[in-house]
Amino acid sequence: MINRCGFSKAVGLGTGAAAVSLTGVQGPQGAAAAPRYASPASAPAAAVAPGTHAAFPQVKQIRAGLLNVGYAELGPAHGPAVICLHGWPYDIHSYVDVAPMLAETGYRVIVPYLRGHGTTRFLSERTFRNAQQSAIALDIIALMDALKIEKAVLAGFDWGSRTADIVAALWPDRCQALVSVSGYLITNLEANLKPLSPTAEHTWWYQYYFATERGRLAMEDRTLRHDLTRLVWETVSPTWDFGDATFERTAAAFDNPDHAAVVIHNYRWRLGLADGERRYDALEKRLATRPVIEVPTITLDPEQDPFTAPGNGASYRDRFTGAYEHRTLKGIGHNLPQEAPAAFARAVIDVNRI
Repeated sequence: MINRCGFSKAVGLGTGAAAVSLTGVQGPQGAAAAPRYASPASAPAAAVAPGTHAAFPQVKQIRAGLLNVGYAELGPAHGPAVICLHGWPYDIHSYVDVAPMLAETGYRVIVPYLRGHGTTRFLSERTFRNAQQSAIALDIIALMDALKIEKAVLAGFDWGSRTADIVAALWPDRCQALVSVSGYLITNLEANLKPLSPTAEHTWWYQYYFATERGRLAMEDRTLRHDLTRLVWETVSPTWDFGDATFERTAAAFDNPDHAAVVIHNYRWRLGLADGERRYDALEKRLATRPVIEVPTITLDPEQDPFTAPGNGASYRDRFTGAYEHRTLKGIGHNLPQEAPAAFARAVIDVNRI
């Protein structure tokens, strides 16, 4: 485990899926241990349909690294840990149906708001509102340290996939196994300078909008931000029939005072239009080599997500050198955990078996 001193040193500071059934875990275990599974016939947890749960029972707060992190926690305190990571423009409610299924199965489920979202706050007004990939990954290491979680299954989509991929690649001793939607998403800044096909570039319209002053001002305007993020939901999840209440519940997380600054920096940094911080340079140099991921992994591709790469995972298969399985979910869009919670929960359980 990286303690407070170790964390400071690491950053250079010097000091169709709804019918799936789930298998139960028998007996309490330490957070660092791999779960022991019962047979499918004993103590199964019922899968739930998308939208079954409206909210988490409670959001907790804990100081971790540079942040006071807001997070939901479900399941037994001594169960094997799984950390579920959301993306943008989403929040912890992407896992509002996944988390109860995993908790019933015996997992200790942690779902944190990423920096700039929900109730997560920077501890200091002087801290740069940085959203480069290594900084966000270190947020999760700091959170694990604060919660005294030695090792966890990491599962995510969008920003969450990238963050989980980085922890699995750079700190495999902290990652029991990995579930990554859209596969290997570690950013290579040099490669990002090369143009994609016009169709692919069109899909990323908001990334280029955020590169402009107009885009930044739109993200700071509550009404424009609301309409922009809803449009993203509609275009990247074309088959998901979500209601107003579902969107509004998540949109409240974007009222975080640092949301606009964090989001704008994330996308500008990826395009090479904004600098990161020098304290993360060593980590970014390692990530630029596209390090392989050796921990057991299941990758999930949502068929209706416009960002899903062609080839059924072939474009990133060589980045995973350990036990591995790939699944494509038919008819599902970008927000896979919320659109197909049972399939996502099934992957979290199955990844410990491959």
